[in-house]
Amino acid sequence: MEHLFDDFGRYGQLTALIDGTTGRKLTYTELQSAIVRVGSALWRLGMRKGDVVTLFSENKPEFLIIYLSFAAIGAVISCVSPTYKPGELAYALTHAKAKMLVASTATIEVAKQAAIDAKLNQQDVIVLGEAAGFRPYSALLQDDGKCFPENLDWDPREDLVALPFSSGTTGLPKGVMLSHYNLVANVEQTRTQDVMNYAAGEDVLIGVLPWFHIYGQTCIALAGLKSGVSLVSMPQFSPELFVKIVKDYKVTKLHIAPPTMLFLAQHPLVNGDDFSSVQFIVTGAAPCGANTMTEIRNRLDIPQIRQSYGLTESSPITHNNPSKNYRYDTVGLAVPNTEFKVVELTTGESLERGSEGEVCVRGPQVMKGYLGNEKATRETIKDGWLLTGDLGFADDDGHLIITDRMKELIKYKGIQVAPAELESLLVTHPAVADSAVIGAPDERAGELPRAYVVLKPNLHVSEDELQKFIAERVAPHKQLQGGIEFRKEIPKSAAGKILRRILKDELLANKTG
Repeated sequence: MEHLFDDFGRYGQLTALIDGTTGRKLTYTELQSAIVRVGSALWRLGMRKGDVVTLFSENKPEFLIIYLSFAAIGAVISCVSPTYKPGELAYALTHAKAKMLVASTATIEVAKQAAIDAKLNQQDVIVLGEAAGFRPYSALLQDDGKCFPENLDWDPREDLVALPFSSGTTGLPKGVMLSHYNLVANVEQTRTQDVMNYAAGEDVLIGVLPWFHIYGQTCIALAGLKSGVSLVSMPQFSPELFVKIVKDYKVTKLHIAPPTMLFLAQHPLVNGDDFSSVQFIVTGAAPCGANTMTEIRNRLDIPQIRQSYGLTESSPITHNNPSKNYRYDTVGLAVPNTEFKVVELTTGESLERGSEGEVCVRGPQVMKGYLGNEKATRETIKDGWLLTGDLGFADDDGHLIITDRMKELIKYKGIQVAPAELESLLVTHPAVADSAVIGAPDERAGELPRAYVVLKPNLHVSEDELQKFIAERVAPHKQLQGGIEFRKEIPKSAAGKILRRILKDELLANKTG
């Protein structure tokens, strides 16, 4: 927080946060004061350095105030999707060993049930708003700030600040241990002139990407506030509100995911006049086609549209197209102080430029490891190199081109969906003997979770019944929107590993046949 506090004082009366739904504004002076008061209140409640809090809310100014307050007193913030169902949230709370839970009025009912399941006391649940029986955020703001700990003993390289969840290359979601050093490094890598180049008092950013996601946290919220921008929050994507915020607040730089890129390219609400203030667009979290970027540029006359690349395990950014000589067909060059190489899949030997293999990255933004999972950490980080699970190659200019994914993960609108999580849930249904889940290609979402199910002998369940069974237990982005297909068996290797590529090839063949 020292990395931010000195700048907050310097930015003073510049506008820091704007609630995009109400227009309410906070200056940097007011933001800093709120962090001290809320941080002091949290310290009085017993939160200490290294304690974990789970943050379960949509984007709003209070999200960032309480996030920064916990960070300032040395706590570790584990942000999760506000669309989680009780079972998913309880898993996150238990896995992270969370001491507190922060919810919004929109998520408090799910939080209430999850807290019970995770054996978290109701007094340890804070609500951003008002909800009967829970500690309101407004009460924390009444603190006098005198218990704010100003002289904590910090070890930036070792002390954690964020614990987002990622499935890595396979398996169930795992806590990604990110230190203060990791996030500060990536904030500074992001802010360089050739990457984002934010300007204090001039740039306006929109928080349309969710702040629970590491991309939204680091590249928009933290890098933006460090730079003195005005940050407009948006609780969830709404076409009308998105266009209104961009127009009314004259947003200068857009960070968006591919589904929003398609919206800009195709939606009748979008016109060049409303987006005349936008200097550039950066898209990440999932691949975006060159045709879509060209359509947007032609339609809106935005000077720069660039792709970036990264992953939760790298805080997240490792590559970005430079402001000069950017290209639509690549995810760009490595950001400062970051190395990358492409290795042969079986031997791990480095490959020459132009040869396809697994992309590996190394830099100060690479995570410490997975919480409580040394095996997965060793498999993912080797000699300091993070194995991304993505296939790609470097061209002669050093640009990285991502070609495919080795990972089993599904990317729905840039958000990870772990097939193993859905497969383990499907087989808990009394009629299901076996299952496999893949990502079905979709123009708007990127991929949709699609299940293949083997039923137990003499038992029956309909697709609608299984869809409802899953929908009741997981967040919307994990639901089986790609459909369910019943089969006699799931294709597997001799070792019992699901051969997802066979299922994917069959699906593609049926679509083109």
